[in-house]
Amino acid sequence: MRVLILGGTGDAAELVSRVATIPGIEAIASLAGRTREPSTPIGNVRIGGFGGATGLADYLRQMHIDLLIDATHPFAAQISFNAAVAATEVDIPRLMMIRPVWQKVSGDRWIEVDNINAAAFALKNQAQRVFLTVGRQELAAFAYLKEIWFLMRTIDPPTADAMVPPGIVLCDRGPFALQNEREILTHYDIDTIVSKNSGGDATYAKIIAARELGLKVVMVNRPAIPAGEQVADVDGALAWLCNKL
Repeated sequence: MRVLILGGTGDAAELVSRVATIPGIEAIASLAGRTREPSTPIGNVRIGGFGGATGLADYLRQMHIDLLIDATHPFAAQISFNAAVAATEVDIPRLMMIRPVWQKVSGDRWIEVDNINAAAFALKNQAQRVFLTVGRQELAAFAYLKEIWFLMRTIDPPTADAMVPPGIVLCDRGPFALQNEREILTHYDIDTIVSKNSGGDATYAKIIAARELGLKVVMVNRPAIPAGEQVADVDGALAWLCNKL
């Protein structure tokens, strides 16, 4: 069987490497190519978009794909909807591997919003020094907040012509240790964090550090995703795959 794994997370890379050890399954990993040096999994990898649902359906036919696993980032909703349409069109099974959301616990000071623009609006007159951790493609939404200083952490730096808010850019890639996050928040005198609710362990330390320090977190809720079979982790995806053999 040939399976296409739409990647975008560390969990996806782990899934590809573990699928490679299963006799009878050939895995192809697909990465969107949004970061300059992605964490490329081993094996057969393609980088770049498909051209929407129609392009993905054409690829599934051309490559004789039997199974499709959507292991993209929880905020890559458009890719997930394209995958749902394409898998239905070519009539192959589709699975979404979606890690659970972070849950608010005692001590958290979350302001939950539904999108990036709402996150920027929530900062007005409420924050002075912000740790912005939503990715370089979302920085422009905060560029008009000239009265706020931002520490912007991204994997890659923004392009030279990108609109960015006042502050500095810190290029780094998770996972991040709790001590590292404590030091960043205190060194830069941060009073508010802006984060997407990505789930998982790789970037959760900043949420713990904010809780310990009593800082506010503007938390962007996940977008809607298509209906379909779901699992929460790599083990669940492997079990699904083995059931299809």
